[in-house]
Amino acid sequence: MNNEFNKKIIVRVDKDLAEIIPVFLENRQKDCKSIQEALEKGDYETIRILGHSMKGVGGGYGFDAVTDLGASIEQAAKNKDAAEINNLIDELMTYLDRVEVVFVD
Repeated sequence: MNNEFNKKIIVRVDKDLAEIIPVFLENRQKDCKSIQEALEKGDYETIRILGHSMKGVGGGYGFDAVTDLGASIEQAAKNKDAAEINNLIDELMTYLDRVEVVFVD
């Protein structure tokens, strides 16, 4: 298996956010499940809203990839592009599995 897929992604976050980061990451996992469920129902509006929300919160905590993927999910929902949404959710779940938070002063 390619090591690139196992490699950790290091994100440096202010130690003052240490208590809320695990909840933030857990909520992104829940977002992935919600988007998958909405996609099964063809509910692109819910997907758009969740993507928009991720776009707004990711960068504030130092997770620029969440912001970028959220923006892409939002756009794919506007285009009703189910295949692209699936690809983006896979990418986000891989990112969440690989991300390792390092808290800094």
